[in-house]
This record gives sequence, structure tokens and C-alpha cells, in this order.
Amino acid sequence: MPDIRILSAEEARAAIPDLSSVLADCVAGGASVGFMQPYRPDDAEPYWLEVADAVATGGNLLLVAELEGRIVGTVQVGAAQMPNQPHRGDLKKLLVHRSARGRGLARLLMEAAEREAARRGKTLLVLDTATGSDAEAIYPRLGWQRVGVIPDYALWPQGGYCDTTLFYKRLA
Repeated sequence: MPDIRILSAEEARAAIPDLSSVLADCVAGGASVGFMQPYRPDDAEPYWLEVADAVATGGNLLLVAELEGRIVGTVQVGAAQMPNQPHRGDLKKLLVHRSARGRGLARLLMEAAEREAARRGKTLLVLDTATGSDAEAIYPRLGWQRVGVIPDYALWPQGGYCDTTLFYKRLA
């Protein structure tokens, strides 16, 4: 049974090797999550250090899924918003290592992230995901509402333009 938990900044720093492995695997598998191929776990370390710093300031929530003591999935909620948006959070970087897919980890991570965001006073979450990706199919099944598509929003990790689909979910 997977263990889903929220990491402190110290735990996030200690988990950088596992988090980097998950991110590098997802990019190698074609996930459009901000990074280009080739992408190695060592390339991911600066990113995760920034995430840990954001966790330390309360700007980010970092959740992980563990199987047999190893981190195989993660998701973040960007909690720091402008003064007129204290009720909103940004769901970011839902990642599951390819070796651990098909076990419901994305759903468990999303449910935990939504619960924790609501506990912290967030009533609305938003996200964007690559249009046509496997990830895009997950969100409607979890109650997220599709808003629309922005063409040529980013690049696929192997190159070429990628549209993005915007979603939102009310938590209250």
C-alpha cells in the first residue's frame, strides 16, 4: 500500500535524489513539465532545491507517494498567491515514475493535495497540462472542470510545440 505524505523543507532536501529520479523519468517518458530532453536526475537537483526553499517559506506544499520506502510520485500545490487571491492554489507537477504507474498513485496524490489545500483555506485550485497527454485524461475523472486550450503554450521535451489545457476545481 502506498504511503502519501507531505514533506517539510528538510525532508524535501533529503528526498532530492528520489524526486530527481522521478522527474527525470517523467521527462524521458515525454511529459511536458517544463524541461527538455536529454534530462538526467542530476539536472533536476537545482529545481528541487528551489521547491524545498518554497516549502520552507510556506509558498509550496510538496506531497510524495512512497512504495516500499522509495518516492515514486509527487505533486505540489503553489500556496503563495497575490493578496487578492488568498483562496486559490496552483496544482503543479503531478509526477509518477513510469515503473509505478497503474496503481492509482496519481489519484491518491491528487486527493491528498486537495484535502491539504482545503485544510489550509484554499477553495479553488487551477492547473494546466499538455493537451493530448495521458495526464490530461486524469483530471476530469477526478472532478476537475476543463476551461479551454491555449495553443503552442510550451514545447514537448523532445521538441515541437505543445498546447496546454486549463482546468479548475472548487474545493468548498
